[in-house]
Amino acid sequence: MKITAIHLNAIHLPLLEPFVISYHTYDYMPSIIVKIETDEGIIGYGEGVADEHVTGETWEGTFHILKNTIAPALIGKNPMEMEKLHDIMDKLIYAAPTAKAAIDIACYDLLGKKLKVPVYQLVGGRFHDEFPITHVLSIAEPEEMAKEAAKMQELGYRSFKMKVGTQTKADVARIKAVRAEVGEDIAIRVDVNQGWKNSSETLTALSQLSNQGIDWVEQPVAADDIDGMVEVKSKTAIPLMIDEGLKGIREMREIIQKRAADKVNIKLMKCGGIYPAVKLAHQAELAGMECQVGSMVESSVGSAAGFHVAFSKKVITSVELTGPLKFAKDIGNLKYEVPFIRLTEKPGLGIEVNEDILKELTVFEDTVR
Repeated sequence: MKITAIHLNAIHLPLLEPFVISYHTYDYMPSIIVKIETDEGIIGYGEGVADEHVTGETWEGTFHILKNTIAPALIGKNPMEMEKLHDIMDKLIYAAPTAKAAIDIACYDLLGKKLKVPVYQLVGGRFHDEFPITHVLSIAEPEEMAKEAAKMQELGYRSFKMKVGTQTKADVARIKAVRAEVGEDIAIRVDVNQGWKNSSETLTALSQLSNQGIDWVEQPVAADDIDGMVEVKSKTAIPLMIDEGLKGIREMREIIQKRAADKVNIKLMKCGGIYPAVKLAHQAELAGMECQVGSMVESSVGSAAGFHVAFSKKVITSVELTGPLKFAKDIGNLKYEVPFIRLTEKPGLGIEVNEDILKELTVFEDTVR
């Protein structure tokens, strides 16, 4: 099987309501959909959602890299040769994980369709039957976040991820308000998105949250401040998760060596796709460290790819891939059974892409042959 064409669609995915985190407010999510054609007539879809605050990539830059650097070099290559494809991409350009993830995901979709099996069967086989869905609460006033949590609790959600990362005093008030509203039996995870800056500020906040029953606090300090995470971990009983601070195997090695976290958040857009994500999960397993698979708020395509990795690994114990639930319009049909997600046995990613909606949401496009 050979790649004959790579189609690129830069799209805007419309959100039901603005998504607010510590470093940005999103009114829509910019994404790039990759469609790879082969000489056997099999088509695979991939997705890249860039985040300049996390990997240093932009939507426009990722499109440019795919169009002018990566895609031309892959025409005629075998999409089943995953190790070789990543080696080609790595030699072409340093980093650029979102662009590489889009290609990687499309190739796995192709491979699954070729062999008529779901992607999770290609990376270890199904381990998990289902995952509970965690509802993400955007940053808002304490009473607004508590009200939203109560509403989602009525719909069956049993866990919440709270976005914080402004002033620690206001963030503590937000967390306490939600806990008071939902009671003690609901899981609360706190995602700071680097907003508390350093270990001192983080420890000040955590000292006020010790009795709030928090599952874990995610990335409270700057992404590159691994030593700051080490200090916080040594001085609090609240579990810590690293997100932005983990991109690839080098960061994972340092995190493991320094025991800088209790859990790590693997995202396909940070590491370069399904293939490197599986490698990160194996590294974590060797170190006895649990993992989560998260996302950059992706469509059904990128979200499905993350789920296939998560469902195949025992060491992955939670997921946060809720992009499709936040969109007013999506290009795919990933099905959620709130408050759970269960994957089908359809081949590849198991996603049907609506080409009409893809065209409608496209801002600009190109094809490499």
